[in-house]
Amino acid sequence: MKGFNLSEWAVTHRPLTLFLILLVSLSGTWAYLHLGRAEDPDFTVKIMIISAQWPGATADEMQRLVADPIEKKLQEVPYFDKVKTYSRPGSVVMQLTLMDSMPPSEVKESWYQTRKRVSDIKINLPSGVLGPFFNDEFGDVDSLLYVLTGQDFTLRELKDEAEIIRQALLRVPSVAKVRFYGEQAECIYVELNHAKLATLGVTAQTIFTSIAKQNAVTPAGDLETAADTIYLRVDGSLKGTEALAEVPVQSNGKIFRLGDIATLRRGPQDPPTFTVRHEGTPGIALGVVMAKGANIQEFGHHLNAAMARIRENLPLGFEISQVADQPEVVSESVKEFVRSFVEALVIVLAVSFLSLGWRTGVVVALAVPLVLAMV
Repeated sequence: MKGFNLSEWAVTHRPLTLFLILLVSLSGTWAYLHLGRAEDPDFTVKIMIISAQWPGATADEMQRLVADPIEKKLQEVPYFDKVKTYSRPGSVVMQLTLMDSMPPSEVKESWYQTRKRVSDIKINLPSGVLGPFFNDEFGDVDSLLYVLTGQDFTLRELKDEAEIIRQALLRVPSVAKVRFYGEQAECIYVELNHAKLATLGVTAQTIFTSIAKQNAVTPAGDLETAADTIYLRVDGSLKGTEALAEVPVQSNGKIFRLGDIATLRRGPQDPPTFTVRHEGTPGIALGVVMAKGANIQEFGHHLNAAMARIRENLPLGFEISQVADQPEVVSESVKEFVRSFVEALVIVLAVSFLSLGWRTGVVVALAVPLVLAMV
């Protein structure tokens, strides 16, 4: 019984064979052009950082009253491997690691369960604890990095303009997120003159208590009507330095105005936690993260077009500069790969023609790109 001969079938069915070759070649070319490209491959990081703060607490109190209850709850998380805890006065940081055998597709669900389980015991933590806070975004890499600067603008004005740019960038195809670097939290500083306070008989603790009471937002009940329910609220929240200056401070039977016994000023956090400078000028950096599986080169073209429109609409005095360009790095890497591939293919074909003859050489010349297209 004669077996099936693929070569004979291909020769006797030449039109179908040519059609299949053309189809495979076109499919391979299309797949290459739409292949996802990035400088580094996507990978899943199975680590989460959990942190909490409790101003005034000792390291031992942070461990016993905050870290221990959270650790016990973390041990219930699916695929739990280990947790490392670092306690110090006023804060605690925990590093949760999942098992290596955990499927990457289940990591997001595990992080959700972690947040849910820890949030369930938040009510049992001591009063005054801030957090817990969660961070599991270690695998996100900024594809492009821009810096917004303005010679005569404050950090607040830079932040406001950076937020407008962020909203515009989020509408660009394949943009997953836009992150800020170098932004400083704005604070209202209450500067006390201790000599003056001693003369008036006012303590610093009295001032802190007065501000906390005035800044409280508490429900005052509700009013039932025939058509609807109207909720009443006594809003004492402080809206700015002017409102803070009017806070009454009571001491020894006397009432003082906070603005009369202290100096109030608005400014950025001092000392700053993280700063960005471009060519010596303070600024705010914007890191753009590409969506997973996207083509970094197409992503770069879309982003450059969007940034050109943004620059046209920038207010006078603002300047935005590009300091990192991953699409350009990937483009150069792809060009280097194609150049090396063509050189290798030419060498193989030259050896084939010289050693096997032109007919066999043509077969090899057609087989190499066809096999690559199939792969």
